[in-house]
Amino acid sequence: MARQPTMADIARRAGVSRVAVSYALNGRPGVSDEVRERIVRIAREVGFSANGPAQAMRGAAVPAVGLTMRRPSAAFHIEVFRRELISGVQSELMTRGIGLALQFVDSLDAEMRVYRRWSADRRVSGVLLCDLVADDPRVALMETLDLPAVVVGGPVTGPRLSSVWSDDATAVAESVHYLAALGHRRITRVGGPAEMLHTKLRNETFLAACAESGVDGAVLASDYTGEAGAQATRRILSARARPTAICYDNDVMAVAGLAVAAEMGLTVPGDLSLVAYEDSPLCQVVHPPLTVLRRDIVSYGAHAARLLFDVVAGLPARTVLDHVASLVVRESTGPIRG
Repeated sequence: MARQPTMADIARRAGVSRVAVSYALNGRPGVSDEVRERIVRIAREVGFSANGPAQAMRGAAVPAVGLTMRRPSAAFHIEVFRRELISGVQSELMTRGIGLALQFVDSLDAEMRVYRRWSADRRVSGVLLCDLVADDPRVALMETLDLPAVVVGGPVTGPRLSSVWSDDATAVAESVHYLAALGHRRITRVGGPAEMLHTKLRNETFLAACAESGVDGAVLASDYTGEAGAQATRRILSARARPTAICYDNDVMAVAGLAVAAEMGLTVPGDLSLVAYEDSPLCQVVHPPLTVLRRDIVSYGAHAARLLFDVVAGLPARTVLDHVASLVVRESTGPIRG
């Protein structure tokens, strides 16, 4: 199947920027009449067919925003981050009459094939990218496909790649300093998959904050599931020099860790303090309720969707900082016993 011409193709032939092409084809001010006429003429010659929100505003077929998840769909009901992120994205799309194309995949290669198909079939006007890794091949692929994209996490930049991110470093450091102030001198962090950029940043910040606070810090990789969180907790608490506090990268692992501590005869927070990154009803109904790093994930998803519409419209790529997670202290943390 022949590749459909894109705005970038028109921009190269017309000798102008892609932003100028977007302005001209969408009837927006910002280009001269002569440039507009040249761009429209070239678009007709190459058989360009516009897609995206601009079409929807003119009453054409409503497009969709693409989002893939490299997670089993069955795990959706327990993953607060992905569930609330999608809720936030959809809340923004609904106000514009735009759909969400959600695709579950089992590998990075499968995800890349989805993007190529979406681009070839012009099924989506842009995509949201989650869980970036070092030298992530999806970043380069977006440029070759001329597919507008926003990274949820980062910061990551590119000619047509914007990102919205939360300052994980500040939040993670705050939790370490809080535990150190309570007297904890051995703290372990149960993180997500080690290859993910946000996991790497959180791990580095955690260890730096521990060193700064005179704390013996350790990091253990996991996969966000309750089963893996329980296994990691048993391993940590079976060590000869077990920590007096554990920080988990999500709510599901933290709740599983709380159950394991009870099974092993440890009291929380008397023998062990626990902190979860992300809040959820689970964290609030368990006993004791879990101290958390809380952020507005629904707002985060809506922010990402709004930024993607800017990229689709041809506005310059940019990196935007979302709200920092805040520490919410509950009964799962306290001073260590003398």
